Amino acid sequence: MKSLRQILVLALSLTVALPQVPSRAQSAPQQPPPPPAQSDAQLRIRVNSNLVVLPVTVKDGAGNLVPDLHKDEFRIFEDNVEQNIDVFSADSFPLSMVVLIDNDLKQKDADEVESSLKSIIAGMSANDEAFICRFDQFFHPGKGFTNDQDKLLTELKRTHLDEQTSAPATSASVTNGPSINGHSATSDAPNINGGLIAIKGQPTKALDDAVYDSAQLLHDRGRDRRKIILLVSDGVNGGKKVNTNPYDNVVKELLRENAAVYSVAVSSAFLERKLSRLVDYAHDSGGDIYFAARRSSLEKLYSQVTEEARTQYTLAYVPRGTNRNLESHNVEVRVKREGLNIKTRDKYYSGAVGGANP
Repeated sequence: MKSLRQILVLALSLTVALPQVPSRAQSAPQQPPPPPAQSDAQLRIRVNSNLVVLPVTVKDGAGNLVPDLHKDEFRIFEDNVEQNIDVFSADSFPLSMVVLIDNDLKQKDADEVESSLKSIIAGMSANDEAFICRFDQFFHPGKGFTNDQDKLLTELKRTHLDEQTSAPATSASVTNGPSINGHSATSDAPNINGGLIAIKGQPTKALDDAVYDSAQLLHDRGRDRRKIILLVSDGVNGGKKVNTNPYDNVVKELLRENAAVYSVAVSSAFLERKLSRLVDYAHDSGGDIYFAARRSSLEKLYSQVTEEARTQYTLAYVPRGTNRNLESHNVEVRVKREGLNIKTRDKYYSGAVGGANP
């Protein structure tokens, strides 16, 4: 029979011999998943600054996206000279999106837009980013680009559309501190409704300036991202008396930044036929326009916009055989398959060939 001393020695030897398994608390911290690898097309676009990059949307006669086209089915012409397609991709590109919300809406439209805004987030993927902005007489930028959906929801909830508000918001910042005449006593930020940004109907509004400023916000977003402006508006514009940027200059800025406008027209815009600015910006920037008759339409349209923008074909080429001394160049994209509709920008400005900084 073994003595107590022998039992203790045996137990100790077994303890030393067994491998030490770390407890859950001692285990190595989990590493975050690596970012998704860029496709070859995205890398080539990012590296080659001489490329002219054309996002191209193709739809059939019923308005459905056509996803099965190949490189040899496309042709590109610059100033009537056919170009070689150096980069072709049908891959999804992440979005950098400025959400530009019209402050100056009729009460019915304002209520429908306000209740639909959170649906914008539902159409975003994990790699997309958005910048929430608004406009009336002035442009009111939010807190910057983010892909944090909780932060975006907070930004959208802070946007309170109310035609009856007695004073316009004059800054994108708000405070809950003491105020004098509606402004903070300790900073330049307005004190509005306990922290909500108040959106008030204005007698006039600067739609052109707002689109111009939105395009500038996209300037430093990567060339490997799809840059869009989601414009939710009734299309009313104050003209030269309110805007400092004429329409042609705004379009030039959009094309320089390779930014496409996707206009979502609220119901009164369609009923009152005040659509020209929304249609023109969408057409001239290579974007699209959607018409919303009610709140449920708005919620569906946001997802359609992001799906269309993210799943465009990407065609890119180095210009050959055209006059490089010209400031602007006309572009035409054709597809061999019959019965399809093509949307892309129809010109670009040299000096910012790729449309963005790397």
